[in-house]
Formats: sequence, C-alpha cells, structure tokens
Amino acid sequence: MNTHPESTHGGRLDGKVALITGGASGIGRATAERFVREGAAVAIVDIAEASGEALAAKIADAGGEALFIRCDVTKLAECERAVRETVDRWSRLDILFNNAGVTRRESVLGTTEEEWNWVMAVNVTSVFLMSKAAIPVMLEGGGGAIVNTASGWGLVGGKDAVSYCASKGAVVQLTRAMAVDHGPDGIRVNAVCPGDTDTPMLANEAAQLGQTHEQILAESVDRPLCRVGRPEEIADAVLYLASDESSFVTGTTLVVDGGGLAGSG
Repeated sequence: MNTHPESTHGGRLDGKVALITGGASGIGRATAERFVREGAAVAIVDIAEASGEALAAKIADAGGEALFIRCDVTKLAECERAVRETVDRWSRLDILFNNAGVTRRESVLGTTEEEWNWVMAVNVTSVFLMSKAAIPVMLEGGGGAIVNTASGWGLVGGKDAVSYCASKGAVVQLTRAMAVDHGPDGIRVNAVCPGDTDTPMLANEAAQLGQTHEQILAESVDRPLCRVGRPEEIADAVLYLASDESSFVTGTTLVVDGGGLAGSG
C-alpha cells in the first residue's frame, strides 16, 4: 500500500487523491491529465481497458501517479471495489468525479425500454452508487469534493434526446440534494454542465443522427463563441470545483457551453 502521495508540482491538488469515472477518454481523460499536473494521484475508472491502461501508463511514464481500474459503474459491488482499490493504493480519497455517461438520441416513441434503462443506469444510477461507495471514505478523511457531469440539457430540453435530458436533469437534482445532506460533513457536491464538446461521445451522437463528425461540429457556429468545447476546457472547470478555490461553492451547476444556453428560453 502506497502512502498519501507527496507532490513537488506546487499544484492546486497537491497530495489529493481523485477517482474519475469514464476516465479513459474525452472529458474524463482530459481531467485525469489536468488533475495529475496539479499534483493529484488519480484512479482512472472505466470499462475501456486498453485506453485506460494506456493512459495510466502514460501518466506514470511522465512521473505522475495513476491507477486504472476496470469497473461497471452501474453495479454497487464494482463501485465499492473501485473505491477500495483506490484507498488500498493511496490510503485516502479526496475527490470523486462522476463523469461516466452515454447518450441515446431519440424521442419517447423511438426509445426502447432497454435503452431508457441503460441511459439512466450509466448517467444517474452510477452517480448514486459511486457516491454511496466513496462518501464513507471521505467522512473518515474529514471531507472531500464530488463533481458530477450533468449537461446543458439537464437544465433545458433538447430535441430527440428524452432519456439523456431526463438523466442529466436527475443528475442536477441529485447534486443539489447531496450538497444539502453532506455540506455539514465537509463534503462539497457540484455539477459541471458542458455543452457540445469534441469527444468520442459527440462523434457517437453524430452517428446516431446520421451526421458526420464535421457536420455536428459545424452546427456550433450559432453559439456565441462559434464552436464546440474542447475536453481540456471542461477539465479546467472541473478542477475549479474540485479544488479549494471553490471552498464556498456547493450545490451549484456550472455551465460550460460557449454561451449556448445564454439565448435559450
């Protein structure tokens, strides 16, 4: 068992241990790399073994501390195991980033019961289960920070995305309820709400809509900043919510969408 990591980076997360779900690609990957640069040790939790192992090795080769854990975040026993392996490695857990997510672009009529259950399990139930596993460890350590990935479509509706919108709205409310419950315990709980971000998930969404990756990127020109986001830009927002810079922030939803919601409604 390793001791609490000691960083020489002088970063905003010096000596912290973070667990990131959906950490092998996209926003999760960018956040893992950002956290490590700020002095944290990172447990990368995902079902994508090859990319997760490669990322952990890349971080280690660069002098950082990372561990890949294969985990189905829709199952409590696996979430508990992921937390246990993280604590076995570094003796603590300070930050939980619930970022695993999927999307299904369809209306109620086009969404099957199985698809609905799948989206809700990955996007919502995983947040509940991983938090359930992590909070007792944070309580023992005197507090912590939880960041959940919601979406702009958790705050407003979107076309042909009923399961996704419903799941992300649930994440927003779950975030608020957890913040109320655990604020007195020294655990802050916040949500980041990205707009369209150039990730493999966005490419999958384009395919579901019968579009090319380039077409869905081109649709971003009607936003105030005239583009989609980069994973690193969302990671910067997550870093703020996870760090002591947001020490008086809990129960909030931080929209990072290039102004996409500014003109909504």
